[in-house]
Amino acid sequence: MMTHATTPPPGRHYSVEHAEAGWRPEHPQTAPPAVPMEHPAYGPGPAAHPPGPTAPAPGAGYGTARMPADYSRTPETMPPPPPSAQLVHPTVSASPYEHVPVDDRVPPEVRRWADLRKQVAYRCKRINTGHMIEADQRFGGREALGPHGVMLFFVSDAPGEPHGYRLHTAYRLWLASPDADDLPRLLADLDGVARDNIARAASARRRWHPLGPEGSMVNGGDMSLPEHATYVGAGVSTLDSDQGRWYQLAHTLRDLPATGHRLSVFDLKGQAYVLLTDGTAMHIDRDPHARLGVDGIRCNRTLDPDCVTYYNRHENLTEDGDDATRAVWRHLGALHHTLTAHLHGGGPA
Repeated sequence: MMTHATTPPPGRHYSVEHAEAGWRPEHPQTAPPAVPMEHPAYGPGPAAHPPGPTAPAPGAGYGTARMPADYSRTPETMPPPPPSAQLVHPTVSASPYEHVPVDDRVPPEVRRWADLRKQVAYRCKRINTGHMIEADQRFGGREALGPHGVMLFFVSDAPGEPHGYRLHTAYRLWLASPDADDLPRLLADLDGVARDNIARAASARRRWHPLGPEGSMVNGGDMSLPEHATYVGAGVSTLDSDQGRWYQLAHTLRDLPATGHRLSVFDLKGQAYVLLTDGTAMHIDRDPHARLGVDGIRCNRTLDPDCVTYYNRHENLTEDGDDATRAVWRHLGALHHTLTAHLHGGGPA
């Protein structure tokens, strides 16, 4: 059973991206909540103010939650921007084999979404790297980290940025335990707890927010947000990969002989799964030994808004893979749908 502290630990606080090895939590699962913020509707378009990362911590209410009975396989509740292929209107020239575009302008919203997908992918790689390094340093101890984490993505207005927005990411990690090793169960529990918190806050005529202060879902990253920051998606960071399960890999690193070439945690892969409110689904394969130009990103929507036509092999990304992979997509989709409906719909999911 997963349990969670209701009071923050004293002293400094832990962050995957800025780890401080001297910190030890009072309670094995989490740390302190942030200030709640209400979020307006849809998109990575202009919203409000710049960010400020702070310290970790969920509040009460995160015990073992029930498994939701039914999950939507398609969490797209927000209308996606039009695909870039529909934005160019060719006209036929004298030759039947040549097409000259009359208008090659791409709307700013389309460019923002394409840019957001790339920023989210790179943010996932950075968090996954920090997650793996910290898990390696804590491996075998009382405060060892589990192999999976959940990320929440928000945007705020930033007129000085190239596309007029800034990305904020908060995340949640668990200490190692049998429950924390089961990713679909983690996601199902988190979705159930989110639904309970939404209903409880509504009955008290309050509005729940995943960053707290009550019932916070996160314990690291950007724990406070600008006033009008907008929810744009959820993701998963996992240390399991096609190289093997995290616990097997971590033991292997320690069992190798000290002579010759010795593998380190910096040789290990990681993965991330992402769903965004425009219908984007992304899988990110973080490979430290990938060839130059291979980013490991598979996406069901374009990352290049200037590409007029292309064949998208990943259009049905969430239906690909084995049963375990599809279960991750399904439960992540249920959590994403709950948060989208609540934060953009103004009421219970």
